[in-house]
Amino acid sequence: MKILVVDDDLSILRLYKEELEEEGYTVVTASTGVEALEQFEKEVPDLVTLDIQLPDVDGIKLLRQMKEKRPRLPVIMSTAYDYRDDFSVWASEAYIVKSADLAEFKATIKRLVEKG
Repeated sequence: MKILVVDDDLSILRLYKEELEEEGYTVVTASTGVEALEQFEKEVPDLVTLDIQLPDVDGIKLLRQMKEKRPRLPVIMSTAYDYRDDFSVWASEAYIVKSADLAEFKATIKRLVEKG
């Protein structure tokens, strides 16, 4: 099971990578939208966690691009801000507000993996 983690905050990238690898997942990271699309094409992940606020590309636009190429790919939108009222994030399978407690994050990934 390969997960692509996309976030411009390098400490979040490191934390997610370490935590998810401890759970037994293979983790690939990207800190920009351009890098995310490259990794998406090259690595063919089974699941993506995607930050909405990226320095070069809007995460929601990236979500659309990924879903056009692989409509059944589970994507978790991850952000420090609450975007639940923005209907465009509804194309994702899940939505997580970043927190130091990764229990909800890990549980969401596990649920999507088992569902898929």
